[in-house]
Amino acid sequence: MSKKRIAVIGYGNIGKYAVEAIEASPDFELAGVVRRDAAAAKPRELASVPVVADIAALGKVDAALLCTPTRSVQEQATKYLKLGINTVDSYDIHTSFLQLRKELLPVALEHNAVSIISAGWDPGSDSVIRTLLEACAPKGLTYTNFGPGMSMGHTVAAKSIPGVANALSMTIPLGTGIHRRVVYVQLADGANIEDVSAKIKADAYFSHDETHVIAVPDVDELIDIGHGVNLVRKGVSGQTGNQLFEFNMKINNPALTSQIMLACARATFRQKPGVYTMPEIPLIDLLYGDRESLLARLV
Repeated sequence: MSKKRIAVIGYGNIGKYAVEAIEASPDFELAGVVRRDAAAAKPRELASVPVVADIAALGKVDAALLCTPTRSVQEQATKYLKLGINTVDSYDIHTSFLQLRKELLPVALEHNAVSIISAGWDPGSDSVIRTLLEACAPKGLTYTNFGPGMSMGHTVAAKSIPGVANALSMTIPLGTGIHRRVVYVQLADGANIEDVSAKIKADAYFSHDETHVIAVPDVDELIDIGHGVNLVRKGVSGQTGNQLFEFNMKINNPALTSQIMLACARATFRQKPGVYTMPEIPLIDLLYGDRESLLARLV
């Protein structure tokens, strides 16, 4: 079987781990990395990897992993879908992914391509687990408790605020799906912590949670990309109550995100043209190997 050629779009935390995941996968070939600053000196680990500003320079590309900030996903996905290239992203704004799905759908259909959106670990793999737990107990409540750990999406959002030179957003679970955001900021010259704090708290990433903004001299001294989740569902199976389910994980955030994105890239080649979220995809389509061998091992 010929390997699918995958391009990595962006080379931040997720992009770096995406390259590693592709290189470790038997059914994919790294076509190259697309970066705005492609002319800059390459990181050592990309010495033998094509780094370009335009994906056209990579030749045939079957799918693109959009390792870019959430707020640029729609623009990036539209661009590559119009080229007939399948896309996968880790769009992480829970309140607006359906609008993204609606906007990308006609583009994917017109250009005979597949896009899998919100394919990180939450939304993403955790969404699949919530779906399964609700099937097990249709009536009840599910609580998703994140952290404690660094939220990449919230950190990127905080960094984009005027007056912020660098930032780290930590998610602190308070239980029953309620969270506190603690944002450590390194202020730009002339910036004021009161103004910066107000802008962060007004941002859509932070406005729904208790948020504390703390100025520090050097954010880099605080960063740890570990994260985790505790998922709990208590509900009713049939007419039997007090069914309790719990799922826990402690993870390297970008490494897991990129691995899930790559699994979804595999799944794009097994779907009809369109736009999908992870709960809509057969789980077996995420895995490498022939279906019968996978079933024999998993069932």
